Amino acid sequence: MPYELHLPKRLKTKGWKVKIREKERLEPPHVTILCGKKEWRVGLRDKRFLVPPGGKWADIDDEVRQLIEKSWRSLQNAWDGKYPSNPMSRTEDDHDEEN
Repeated sequence: MPYELHLPKRLKTKGWKVKIREKERLEPPHVTILCGKKEWRVGLRDKRFLVPPGGKWADIDDEVRQLIEKSWRSLQNAWDGKYPSNPMSRTEDDHDEEN
């Protein structure tokens, strides 16, 4: 089951969702931000947008961004709980050494 950040009803009504989705254990730790059919993935290690789909913080509602920033540590912990074989403390260099 995906981890979903609690958002106020007014943001949900506008279509905003913030999730750590299922079946993403092999990808860099990230959170997925959704609004309607638009989607952005933000790295939980560096707050950079993953490509694809890319994006920028200006694309995200200010209140949604504030809630994400306020909950950043909780999102990181949720990733670690969901994907313990790909924890936040692991770097991309660690992954490259295994292959």
